Parts: sequence; C-alpha cells; structure tokens
Amino acid sequence: MTTTTSPTKPGPADVQAQLAAFGAFEKDGARRFPAWVTELRRTGIARFAALGFPTPRLEDWKYTNVAPISQLPFKPAVKPSLVALTATDVARFAFAGLGGSRLVFVNGHFTPKLSTISKLSRGVKLGSLAAAMDSDSDLVKQHLGRYASANDQAFRALNVAFFADGALIYVPKGVVVEEPVHLLFIGSADEDGTAAHPRNLIVAEAGSQIKVIESYVSVGSAAGFTNAVTEIAVGEGANVEHCKFQNERPDAFHIATIQSSLARDSRFTSHSISVGAQIARHDINTVMTGEGVECVLNGLYVASDSQLVDHHMIVDHAQPRCASHEFFHGILGGASRGVFNGKIFVRPGAQQTDAKQTNRNLLLTDDATVDTKPQLEIFADDVKCTHGATVGRLDEDAIFYLRSRGIAHNAARRMLTQAFASNILARIGIEPVRKQLDEFLQSRLGAEIRAVEG
Repeated sequence: MTTTTSPTKPGPADVQAQLAAFGAFEKDGARRFPAWVTELRRTGIARFAALGFPTPRLEDWKYTNVAPISQLPFKPAVKPSLVALTATDVARFAFAGLGGSRLVFVNGHFTPKLSTISKLSRGVKLGSLAAAMDSDSDLVKQHLGRYASANDQAFRALNVAFFADGALIYVPKGVVVEEPVHLLFIGSADEDGTAAHPRNLIVAEAGSQIKVIESYVSVGSAAGFTNAVTEIAVGEGANVEHCKFQNERPDAFHIATIQSSLARDSRFTSHSISVGAQIARHDINTVMTGEGVECVLNGLYVASDSQLVDHHMIVDHAQPRCASHEFFHGILGGASRGVFNGKIFVRPGAQQTDAKQTNRNLLLTDDATVDTKPQLEIFADDVKCTHGATVGRLDEDAIFYLRSRGIAHNAARRMLTQAFASNILARIGIEPVRKQLDEFLQSRLGAEIRAVEG
C-alpha cells in the first residue's frame, strides 16, 4: 500500500521516521544508560534500517500484513508516562486471589507507586530492567540480547533500538519462589502511534523454580503499538512456568517475541492466551541447549470482527534426549483470521527426540479463516516426532445430542466452544489465573455465539 507524507506533518512510521526518532532518543533519554547499551541500541537501529518493515513477500510474514502498523505516526514512549492511573485502575487488570508480587508498567516503564513487591527469597532480584542496568550491570550485560537475535527480525531490532525499561527477574541457584510474579503492562495511548518497546529478562539459575504471568492490557482512547521482547534463561534442572495474556483494545497493535534457552534437565511450560488487538503477532521460540529438557507450549487464541492473531513457533532440539509438546487451539468468529506456523527443528545428533505439535481451529462463521502450517525439519534418525492441524466447525452430532437432552441450540454451541477452550486453559498451573481466564472466556465466547446466532 502506498502512502504519502507532507513535509510539514509527521509521516508514517517508515524507516526514515524511525531513524529520526532514534537520533532524538540518543540525544535525550538514551544518555542515562551505560555505554554498552548504547552500542546495543545502535546495532538494533542499523539492523532495522537494513531490514525495513516486513512485508507479505517474506515467508514468515506471508499471512500477516503489518502495513497498518507501518503507516502509524511513530511516537516511541521513551520516557515514563504522565498518565494518572490509580490503584483502582490497576485492580481491574489483576487476577483475584493471586498472591505474590505485581510489577506494573505503563507504556513499557516501571511504575513503582502502582506495584507491589512481596518479601523475596534471599538473592532474588525483581524490578525495573532500567534500574538494573546500573545496579546489576554485569548480570544484565551477561544475558540481555544473548537469546533473542535481531539479525533477521525487524521488530526485534526495533525493540533493541528503543527499549527503555521492562522487567528483570533473577532467581539464584536452588531458590524456589513460592508465589507467582505478575508483570502487568498497561498501554496508555491518547494519540495514534504511541509505541511501547518493553524488554523483559527472566533468569532462573540451576535448580531454581518460579512462575511468571505476563499480561498486556490497554487504557486510553487511541490505537497504541506494543513491541515486546521477553528473554528467558532456564538453568540446569530449573523449572519455569510462564503465562502470557494479551488483551489489548481492539484497535491496538501487538508484536512480541518470547525467546527461551533451556539448559540440561530443565523444565519449561509456556501458555500464550491472545484475545485482543487488531493485529497480534506472537513469536515463541525455544532452544534446548542441554540434554534431558522437557518443554510444553500451550496456546489459545480467540478472535472476532476483523482481528488477526498470528503465532509463529520454533522449537529447536539442539541436544539429544529432549521432549517438546505443543498444543494450540484457535476460535475464530466474524471475519477474523488466525495464523499458526509451527516448526520443530531436530539438529544432527539430537537423537531420542520426542516432539509433538498439534494445532486445532474452530471456525464459528463462514467468513473466519485460518492459515496453519505445522512443520518438521529432522536431521537425526532416532526420533519420535508428530504434527497435525485441523480446521472445522462445531460437531453437529454433538450439538444434536445436547439438544436432545433439552439444551437450547445456542447454549449447546456455547458449551462445546467453551470445552474446546478449556482444554487449553486447564493446563495452566496457576489456579487464580486459570480460574479467571476461564470466567473471562465464558463471557467472551457467549457473546461470540450470540453474535453468530443473531
């Protein structure tokens, strides 16, 4: 799509606009960060300038056109927001009954007055990444940018260039964090194009355990853009459960990467629940750097109207005797679109790999569509790998059975759709999160069924 710009009015977020914004950022906000971060940023903006915004001509973006994002006026939120949010505002987005710490970020910046940090086990670090780049510079430098490569990914490169804050979670060797940690990201855009680039770093040392919830929501009156990157390093024998919930306003845009590195005998469980935004793209990549890893990746996406939700997955079996299992369900109504591209990559020498990938999609309307592409690339011969995908409507026989038991047609459809979603939600090991998401989905799916039934 071609766009024109006026010499006296800010144009769309093309490459030149990004470069100009980066120059202003370096002169102002970037000066407060260490020199090594400045070099990292310059590498990021250089890669973005070389790559530009992705287009459907690229295989990885074949089904997801980001032109609506590239045409936004680009207003990076490089400074803390002045928006006046209260504890009452935050409470709307909390999970009832969830103990532990809650770190709140507004447009990607840590907001201490809205956050609650519980008493931490000895040596645990939890707080602002920006602050940690001064107080724990060696720790951050050791891990930041090590796992999520921006070499061939434009949005990750853009995040490297413009991130100003995010969360740091560090769990020392052998420490068990009993209560979950909630990272709450609130986008507040009163002007179209307000762009937040949060950067999160989660490091669980050998033998440690932690559960993390990462949620994205919106306030404000305009279409904001979130471009988030989360890096997770799971040490030998460590156990991490990570749950992401994306529920930004329907005209928002959300691009994100979750990149995990899993050491020997570690356990990693990931849940991705995506229900908001006009365009939501989730890259979830896992690399098994040691033997004996067990990894489970679950996902549920629900879309309506003209929403587009895209999950791109790479599970890299780089070492032998590792297991990975992916289960993703999509529920699509209106004229929405779902995309699932999952690749299991088994490297030479990664013998005795056990990998399974399943993507199931439920279409509630004739206008909803799904593009699903499960992939296997196997370069070892002693493996057990399967993949599969289905796209279909609700089972009419099951609806008939429920109706024969006196259940109304729309109630039968709602029950079957909820059961389809609950198959994924039931895998979440954090009970207050699982319960509240189940209640939220019941309401959301009920509305979808009523819209279909008229």
